[in-house]
Amino acid sequence: MSAAPGPVPAPAPAPRASDGPPPRPAPHRRRLVRLRRAVAGLRPRLLVAFVAVAALSALATAALTYRAATTSTLDLTKDTALDELRRRVDVLAPALPFPPTQGELDRLAAQLSGTGGFRDWRVLAAYGTERSAWTQPVAVPPALQRTVDSGHAAFQRFAADGHPWLAVGVPVTYAPGGPSAGPSGLTVFALLPLDREQSAADALLAGAAGAGAFAAILAAGLALLAARQVLRPVRALGDAARALAQGKLDTRLTVTGHDELAQLSKTFNHTARTLQGTIEELRAVESQGRRFAADVSHELRTPLAAMLAVTDILDEDAEQLPADTATALRMISNETVRLTRLVNDLIEISRLDAGAAPLRSERVDAAIAVRETLDLRGWGERVDLDLPAALPVRLDPRRFDVIVANLVGNALRHGRPPVHLALRGGENELVLTVTDSGPGIPPAELPHLFDRFYKADKSRARSEGSGLGLAIAQENARLHGGVIEAANVPDGGAVFTLVLPHGLDGEEEE
Repeated sequence: MSAAPGPVPAPAPAPRASDGPPPRPAPHRRRLVRLRRAVAGLRPRLLVAFVAVAALSALATAALTYRAATTSTLDLTKDTALDELRRRVDVLAPALPFPPTQGELDRLAAQLSGTGGFRDWRVLAAYGTERSAWTQPVAVPPALQRTVDSGHAAFQRFAADGHPWLAVGVPVTYAPGGPSAGPSGLTVFALLPLDREQSAADALLAGAAGAGAFAAILAAGLALLAARQVLRPVRALGDAARALAQGKLDTRLTVTGHDELAQLSKTFNHTARTLQGTIEELRAVESQGRRFAADVSHELRTPLAAMLAVTDILDEDAEQLPADTATALRMISNETVRLTRLVNDLIEISRLDAGAAPLRSERVDAAIAVRETLDLRGWGERVDLDLPAALPVRLDPRRFDVIVANLVGNALRHGRPPVHLALRGGENELVLTVTDSGPGIPPAELPHLFDRFYKADKSRARSEGSGLGLAIAQENARLHGGVIEAANVPDGGAVFTLVLPHGLDGEEEE
């Protein structure tokens, strides 16, 4: 029951009865959180990865196949058309008079464009400024004309009126009717529609897209299957880890296979066995220590009771004894009382640790219970009370008395007057605060105030407190489902706040 004075730290507000539980997030926020967790899970990531790899692979394969097939088809068509045009020109050009007239150019173009021509191409013959008749809406590209006029055979693919076309041109390299070969100025152009090739390329692209879609669907199915096979042991490992964290130390995983997940399961089982053995050893040592402390405390009660009775009798005759003897007698009497209190506290804390401290709850008036605790110890005039007229609650009156006595006694011994006690009843809990006017508690000491045998003022190691009072009070509060918190007030002094639920769950314990 010790809390030493110290410099006044920054204030820490005490909990209030009116403070309800933190508001729960809105339903749409909770759904959004669940959605984020689902999207961030391993299964969606595996699915996305598999589908992405399959889709990219199918897309790359389709693109390369489409490009290679289209290029091969167009090259074959171009080479075939150019060779066919050269062959037919070589057959028909020698019979053409030189220089050719407009009619002769028309006749040559008609012979090349007729049913004997390559598929359904359209042919244009030109000599100087003379051109064969041309009624087609598609014109020969000017760049191709310039190349062929310079004496080189060439080809060009282009689009016109929404259709793809192939244009090829060849110069006639010998003079018609003459014996010597050479440029004659006569050029022949053929325009071939590529609708059939384009249709074949589109069909190939559609097939590749269908294959890619099928690959993506197949990859999604394989991803789900793989995720199920991979995540099943991972999920089992997570469940086992949660069970282990809840104290189920006999939790083990079933090991199947010899892969990395099987090795992980073996490692988990080994860790769980080691942890179980270590904790069982620690529990055994702790149990032995508690049993030893309890046995010693019980064994000390009888001789201490006899010593206390003897010192009480001797105290009555102390005035008739010499001064030194009387002083020694009073010292022995005080130490016997202190030792008796320490033994009683040890017995109480050992019963709390062993779970052998039943909670006998009943309906009481908390305000009356507080007054009775203070009057029983003669503290009624030393404490300022702020109590309601009546506050019916359900709790264990003996343990509530222990809590209040420890908090008030701690404030009277280690704080400064005035000591103020306030009691309030909230909607679901009652709140009792004990505030003194001392210098407060050093911030470094606050986390340790409820530790056993802890004394904030190290110089008072022989104070009348045992160092167990606040620990016993905290354990009694926890038995009720409540808690005690320590803090400092802005104006100086320490404040201890007890928060207890109004009643106990279930029936009254006997």
